[in-house]
Amino acid sequence: MAIKLALAVFMAAITGISADQTSATAPSLVTFIFGDSLTEVGNNNYLPYSLARSDFPFYGIDYINKKPTGRFTNGRTIGDIISEKLGIPSPPPYLSLNPTDDTILKGVNYASGGAGILNDTGLYFIQRMSFDDQIDYFENTTKVIKAKIGEQAANKLLNEAIYFIGMGSNDYINNFLQPFLPDAQQYTPDEFLAILNSKLAEQFTRLYLLGARKMVFHGLGPLGCIPSQRAKSSRNQCLHQVNEWVLQFNSKVQKLINVLNIKLKKAQLMFADTYQDVLDLVDNPSKYGFKVSNTSCCNVDTTVGGLCLSNAKVCKNRKEYVFWDAFHPSDAANAVLADRFFSKMFATNGSVAFAPGHMG
Repeated sequence: MAIKLALAVFMAAITGISADQTSATAPSLVTFIFGDSLTEVGNNNYLPYSLARSDFPFYGIDYINKKPTGRFTNGRTIGDIISEKLGIPSPPPYLSLNPTDDTILKGVNYASGGAGILNDTGLYFIQRMSFDDQIDYFENTTKVIKAKIGEQAANKLLNEAIYFIGMGSNDYINNFLQPFLPDAQQYTPDEFLAILNSKLAEQFTRLYLLGARKMVFHGLGPLGCIPSQRAKSSRNQCLHQVNEWVLQFNSKVQKLINVLNIKLKKAQLMFADTYQDVLDLVDNPSKYGFKVSNTSCCNVDTTVGGLCLSNAKVCKNRKEYVFWDAFHPSDAANAVLADRFFSKMFATNGSVAFAPGHMG
């Protein structure tokens, strides 16, 4: 019951903004998004040397105007769909904005393909915005907000905003699981997990000191079941060991969040556990209207990155595939996962205060 109660956390966040604030300075709901390619909406398009890009066909084939936007899928991200359901615009990529743009008062997306908790994660992508980089940009944003509407109003906006954070996938996929990289050679799985956890504690605390209070951390899905990892199996099966490491990561971060909620005054961090939802989608695709969950719609080459390149072949019925490329869900899969997540957020009747706890 306690878990179910926590699942409705956003209702008060949406309805609890002070009525005396004007829409010009404080929208009904402000969201700041930090993450990797699962939530990116185009920041890497502005990094000229980045190899983690999706600004070419067939990305965006099912998005507005059927053009690529920098989203690593054929259509919308889960963040886009959640924003639609909340009745707010999907926050724009930070690097697309003028530093003094009024749009920042409504929320910003800092997510960057290839990003990780650790600064050396995704190093071979040349350019990407690590979680630390994203927090640096958010700090710049807080200064601009304070200059625009005053420190008191800015602090209120920042305290009441929702912070979606999705990090860690690349720290495994594009770091620890790559045998040619230093971290894979010098750390045991437990040591690597401890490093990630320690770094996350610093990053959560830094966001808190910048004004963030209502932070939702999205736990990792079963990475061992994404096409890029299945390709390493002789029978194209999920990699059990990778999934075990993911579960250990999720458990460790959940405990960290519980500690920080006690340690940091008025902090309201939550852990959103979506592991089982994703795993069920992979294991039982027909239950959700899908036909294929063990390979991607786009015929990718996992030996050269696994992205959907312009010369690749794309499946005809994209709604039948759970995965778009070797790493990322399709628009249809994102819709299912967003629905599951959203229904949990509003699982109880009435308005429930945003409270620390576990979602899942």
